[in-house]
Amino acid sequence: MNRTIKDYIILILKGMGMGAADVVPGVSGGTIAFITGIYEELINSIKSINLNSIKLFFTGKFVEFWKAINGTFLISVFMGVGISIFSLAKGLDYLLNNFPILVWSFFFGLIIASAIYVGRTIEKWNFGTIIAGIIGIAVAYFITVISPAEANTSYLFIFIAGSIAICAMILPGISGSFILVLLGMYKFILEAVGNLEIAVILTFMAGAAIGIIAFSNVLSWLLKKYHNITIAVLAGFMVGSLNKVWPWKEVTKTFIDRHGEIKTLAERNILPGTFEQSTGNEALLLGAISVAIVGFILIFAIEGITKKVGSHSRS
Repeated sequence: MNRTIKDYIILILKGMGMGAADVVPGVSGGTIAFITGIYEELINSIKSINLNSIKLFFTGKFVEFWKAINGTFLISVFMGVGISIFSLAKGLDYLLNNFPILVWSFFFGLIIASAIYVGRTIEKWNFGTIIAGIIGIAVAYFITVISPAEANTSYLFIFIAGSIAICAMILPGISGSFILVLLGMYKFILEAVGNLEIAVILTFMAGAAIGIIAFSNVLSWLLKKYHNITIAVLAGFMVGSLNKVWPWKEVTKTFIDRHGEIKTLAERNILPGTFEQSTGNEALLLGAISVAIVGFILIFAIEGITKKVGSHSRS
């Protein structure tokens, strides 16, 4: 595919959108890749990093290697991901700590619209795709209700956490950040990125590189052989993940970690307005609904812009 400099700048921006989503538990960078039209190319490009392409590299055929792995596409997308993660880590941590209802409301609207968008891409709905969608909902919901563990900060576990989380990061509807929450590693990794702890970051990235190359082969095969069923499962993942990003929650269990900090062990969803009434801040409910609507509209705005840009690129 011939791309211009403008096309690659747009790819960087799409990567930035993925990176921003990946930082937030409950929101998937894979969702952003899907709605911006780069999902399958991303999976297939990562899949192309295999023994054949690596052989090209080590035999000095660098140009052939770069073309074989769609290198400029990958570097553009992952450059955008990196820019977002390193620039937004501290900011999103602050927003989640200080304005959690507004942040989760925005992403709740975003994910609802994303599920609708992904569902619309299924070419033919039948019994198989419906069952696949239900399975996706059930699996994602089950993941959201698992209680988080406490952090294991050994380098081996950091490597393993990276390899597991990256698989979720490229699945629409399943958040890699949330997998890190379940593993007890989210705050530890977020702080490591914010503080530029190079050893931790490199170990995590090494695990992520191994995990994403291995998993992309499986996902690429599924999309090729069972496209509609796979997409139905992914759409189901998005719907099931809504339980996690429901903005209004009440903590039911806590625990004290090894550093003496109180952590949430379990929480339950509550009705909108309950928190606002208890704090006397009824205006927060209106704000939450407003940002959810903005998140919902944003998905279809991105879809429209993507189609427009795509039509200009082909003309």
